[in-house]
Amino acid sequence: MTIHPVILSGGSGTRLWPLSREHYPKQLLPLMQKLSLLQETAVRLDGFDDVADPLFICNEEHRFLVAEQIRRIGKTAARIVLEPVGRNTAPAMTLAALALVNSGPDTVMLVMPADHVIRDVAAFRQAVARGAGLAQDGHLVTFGIVPNAPETGFGYIRRAEPVTTKGSDNGASAFRVDCFVEKPDIVTAHRYVESGEYFWNSGIFMARAKVWLEEIGRYHPDIEQACVRAYEQGKADADFFRVGRADFTGCPSVSIDYAVMEKTDRAVVVPLDAGWSDVGAWSALWEVSPHDAQGNVIQGDVETYATRNALVIAQHRLVAAIGLEDMIVVETADAVLVAHKDRAQDVKEIVSRLKEKNRGEYRAHRKVYRPWGSYEGVDAGLRFQVKRIIVNPGAALSLQMHHHRAEHWIVVTGTARVTRGEEVFLITENQSTYIPIGTRHRLENPGTIPLEMIEVQSGAYLGEDDIVRFEDLYNRG
Repeated sequence: MTIHPVILSGGSGTRLWPLSREHYPKQLLPLMQKLSLLQETAVRLDGFDDVADPLFICNEEHRFLVAEQIRRIGKTAARIVLEPVGRNTAPAMTLAALALVNSGPDTVMLVMPADHVIRDVAAFRQAVARGAGLAQDGHLVTFGIVPNAPETGFGYIRRAEPVTTKGSDNGASAFRVDCFVEKPDIVTAHRYVESGEYFWNSGIFMARAKVWLEEIGRYHPDIEQACVRAYEQGKADADFFRVGRADFTGCPSVSIDYAVMEKTDRAVVVPLDAGWSDVGAWSALWEVSPHDAQGNVIQGDVETYATRNALVIAQHRLVAAIGLEDMIVVETADAVLVAHKDRAQDVKEIVSRLKEKNRGEYRAHRKVYRPWGSYEGVDAGLRFQVKRIIVNPGAALSLQMHHHRAEHWIVVTGTARVTRGEEVFLITENQSTYIPIGTRHRLENPGTIPLEMIEVQSGAYLGEDDIVRFEDLYNRG
């Protein structure tokens, strides 16, 4: 039996704004360690016997970010399947099953969200070993978190009679699922925890690819048929696999729980007590992070005085906190969040308001990553904008043109190969060039060190959508 990790990386993590944003969501952030949550998920089974390369499901917007993060930890992806639109977890798991079903009769998928924290990896691996035996026997396995508090922010799973895996000598290693229940009120949550019959719903699953396809076809044939058509119409694109847009866009948006797990008689739950958190809000990050003597979680250049049980994160400047208790302070280059921990879930309301006002802060950070490198806003005003641009060695921007802006490029370090109209020439440190409005141009880094530049844009409209691409190494529209 081979375990195939499937990592779902489609979320936006709005409750962790301003660190998490639509174009750079929480799974791509190193919230607790040097590795991002996605990278931690990808290495979680390292050293486990018979584990294949992970398969990733992500949206098109994040494809290069996901690929780069995998590369940085020395991993090889079995495949990076791109969803043209988000359609929840049941279609994502179905795409994964279609990609893996021909790998062999014993192909077992371990489906994991990319944005969870698991502090006790050894306990997680033990639970996975139990789940693998059950999945091989034809069960649909979910992992139930052993609750340590009456939490109202999670769904719950009620256990039924015990089951055992082959060769188990520790008694019951899992339970049949009696039912899934929605997020309860606090009184009901107390009753659930006191009964000992309920687990938190982790959103982690194991199943043979063939068994999942059978069950999704039985209980939600519209999802199964739409995914089959989309996958059959898909095509490889460099490191990625693009499914058919029209059929996948028409697929119902349903979770794994609603689509199958609440209906099937094959569902079992494996208890998991491994320091799990879905890091669904800033208060959750405070709970799972190391605290100082005053109960504070501090990241970055922070000074505190008479401050207790607070989360204070500084990314770009000194943050001083005085007399705070149970507060959240998060500073980034272009936004600062201040909130009480009891209102941490309400951050999503601020994000909704920013989105309604079409403010860019909900969508992207000041520093924006691209497949060729990154750019960062430095200054902006009426009819001008200044950016710091980094182009990776050997990388190139698209051959493009702008209708409304001219650009002046100044090289800080490295060497730039510039295409300007019919000209192609090199500029190096302390040299510059000018790109008039309407001129085809391209910027490349032919060197072995990063190219750093300052770009000064001027014109009537400076939006990122003022771009016409003629050629692009990365197949962007």
